[in-house]
Amino acid sequence: MKHSLLTMFISLSALGAGGTMTATAQTDDFKYTNEQFADIQMLRYKVEGFEKLSLRQKTLIYHLSEAALAGRDILFDQNGRYNLRIRDLLETVYRDYKGDRKSKDFQALTLYLKRVWFSAGIHHHYGNEKFEPGFSEQWLRTTLAGLNYKADDEVLEAMFNPNILKMRVNQKDGDDLVLTSAGNYYGHDVTQAEAEQFYAQRKPAGDPRPVMMGLNSRLVRGEYGFLEERVWRVGGLYGSAIEQIVKHLEAAEPFAENEQQAGVIRRLIEYYRTGDLRTFDKYSIQWLKDTESLVDFVNGFTETYGDPLGMKASWESIVNFKDIAATERAHQLAVNAQWFENHSPVDSRFKKKEVKGISAKVITAAILAGDLYPSTAIGINLPNSDWVRRDFGSKSVTISNLTSAYAKAAHGSGMDKEFIIDEPTRQLILKYGDRCDDLHTDLHECLGHGSGQLLPGTDPDSLKSYGSTIEEARADLFALYYLADPKLVELGLTPNMDAHKASYYSYIQNGALTQLVRIKPGNTIEEAHMRNRALIAHWVLEQAKSQKTAKPCVELVKQKGKTFVRVNDYAEMRHLFGTLLAEIQRIKSEGDYEGARKLVETYGVQVDAKVHKEILDRYARLKLSPYKGFINPVYKAVRDAQGNITDVTISYDEAFDAQNLRYSRDYHFLPLVNE
Repeated sequence: MKHSLLTMFISLSALGAGGTMTATAQTDDFKYTNEQFADIQMLRYKVEGFEKLSLRQKTLIYHLSEAALAGRDILFDQNGRYNLRIRDLLETVYRDYKGDRKSKDFQALTLYLKRVWFSAGIHHHYGNEKFEPGFSEQWLRTTLAGLNYKADDEVLEAMFNPNILKMRVNQKDGDDLVLTSAGNYYGHDVTQAEAEQFYAQRKPAGDPRPVMMGLNSRLVRGEYGFLEERVWRVGGLYGSAIEQIVKHLEAAEPFAENEQQAGVIRRLIEYYRTGDLRTFDKYSIQWLKDTESLVDFVNGFTETYGDPLGMKASWESIVNFKDIAATERAHQLAVNAQWFENHSPVDSRFKKKEVKGISAKVITAAILAGDLYPSTAIGINLPNSDWVRRDFGSKSVTISNLTSAYAKAAHGSGMDKEFIIDEPTRQLILKYGDRCDDLHTDLHECLGHGSGQLLPGTDPDSLKSYGSTIEEARADLFALYYLADPKLVELGLTPNMDAHKASYYSYIQNGALTQLVRIKPGNTIEEAHMRNRALIAHWVLEQAKSQKTAKPCVELVKQKGKTFVRVNDYAEMRHLFGTLLAEIQRIKSEGDYEGARKLVETYGVQVDAKVHKEILDRYARLKLSPYKGFINPVYKAVRDAQGNITDVTISYDEAFDAQNLRYSRDYHFLPLVNE
C-alpha cells in the first residue's frame, strides 16, 4: 500500500500557462501524447539514458523486462475470473472480423476492448465499476458464431448483465465486501466473515515478525467445505506463468551488477518456487539492502488495493535504473530521516526512536507490467511488511521519466484557468508547482510511509478495509506538513517559504473538487487514494470553518457561479495538516478500527451532487481525459550466430492495440480458466 499515483492526482501545477496541448506536449522531438479513448489519454515515456548503459546492464534490463511481461495474465485473472476468457473472445473478433469495421457495433467493441486492456479486465481501473458494452449481446453472439468461436453463456452474462459483478472492489460500509467484490482473490461463495475468521485463527499470538498472511493465495472452499488457500507459485495456482517469470529471472542472474543483486534474484526465484512467505520476507530484506546497483526491479505480488480486505496482493513489475543526478534530492531526505521523525507533530509514543535503513533514489522506468501497466505509480516505497520496515527500513523511489511525461503532456490544457481562483495563485503554482509536486512525492514515499510505529501488540491488519486509505492519508499528511518547514529551505530542496503554497492549494483543490471528474454522477468515492485526498480536504475545510476567526484559513467560495478554493492563511493550514496527521498516526498505531471507519466514512466517501455536477460540466468543456496511462517502449535483443546478445535496442513506435495484441500472443501463459 505504498504507491502515490499521479494518474489519481490532477495536478494543477502541471497544467501550464495556456496555448494548446498539441503544441506543448511534444518536446525534444519526442511525442508524449498518443490516442484518446473513453476517459483515457495514452502517453509515452522516454527511457532517457538507456543507450549509454553498458551491454551488461542493457542485457539485465532486457531479461528483467521479459520476466515482467511474462506475468501479464496473472493480473487479468486476479481482477476477475472471467477476464481472460473475455479478453480472448474480444481479441478474436478484433483480429478476425470480416464485416464492416467502421460499423457502430464494431467500433463499440473496439472501445470496450481497449478499456479491458487498460484495466486488465471488465471493471474500471480506478472507479472499479463494471463497463457497459456499447454493442449488443446478440450482435456479439452472431459475430462469434461466424468466426466459429464458442463463448460460454456465463462469460457473456458477466459482460452484459448489469446486476452481477457490479464492482471489482466494493468498499461500501455494511456490505459483505468479499461477496460483493468481483475480484478473484476469494472463492465465489466465501464470505467476508469466513475470510476474516480464517486468517484471525491462524495468526500466531505475540509474533514480533509476522508474515503478511494471505498475500500470495486465493482463499477457496475445498472438497469438504472447509476453507483452504491455493498458493500462487510454481506448481500451484498461476504456476505456468510463474514458471516463465522464473525462466527469465534465471536468464537475468548472470548479468547482475554485483553479488548482492544476484542474491536478490535467487531469493525471489526461491520464493516463486515455494510460495513461502518467510522466504518473501527474506527476499524483501535482501532487496532493500541492495542500494548500490544502478539497475533495479520489482516483480511479484506486492500491493493489496485490489483486495477489499487489504490482504491479498496483485501482481506487478517495474524495471528501472537510477537517475543519478536527480537522486541527490531524495538522498537529502533519507539522510535526515531521523530529524523529520523527531520533529513530527505526532505523539512521542508513536515515533520511531531509531529510524533504520531509509534509502531513497530517483529512477528512470524501463518497463511497466501487471498492476503498474498502463496506469502506474510515480512513487513506490517498499517493502510493505511493518516489521521489516521497523527492523530493516525501506527503499523509496520516485520515477522521474513518468512525472516528466505527465507534466509535458499536461501543459496548456486549460485546467489552471478554469479551476484556479485568481492570477496570483496561478502564477504561484506555475512557478513552484512541478518542483513541489516532486518533493511531495519524495516526502510521501521516502519519509511518510517510513515514519511512525505500531504500539506493541497492535495487529497490522486491524484497520481492515480502511487500512489502505488511512496509510495513504498518513503519508500524504506527513508530506504536506513538512513541505512548509524551513528545514527544506535549509537543505536546498525548496527555494523559499512561499513554494509550499503551490502544493497546499492544489491538494485541497484536487481533494475537494477536481478529482470528482473521476466519479460518475450518483456514485460515492470507493478508491483508497481518492478517499484519502477527500478525507484530508474535507476535514481541513470543516475544521477551518469552525475556527473563530474573521476568515477561515481555507474555504470553498463562489465566483460567477463557479466553486473555487480560496486560501486565507497558509500557516494555519499547516497546523491543521499536523493536527490530522497526529490523529491518523494514533489510529494506525493503536489499530483503532472504529476511529478509522468514522474518519473515512464521514469525510472520504460521500459526494455533494450539486458540486459534482458543476465540476463535471466545467471539466467537459475542456475536452480532456481524467485518466492517463502509458504505452511501453519495445526492447529487442540483437544476437550473434551463437545466440549471445550483442546489443539491446529500444523503440517507441508501437501502437496501444498492437502492443496488447503482441502481449496476448507472446506472453499468454495461463489457461483461460484458473481454478
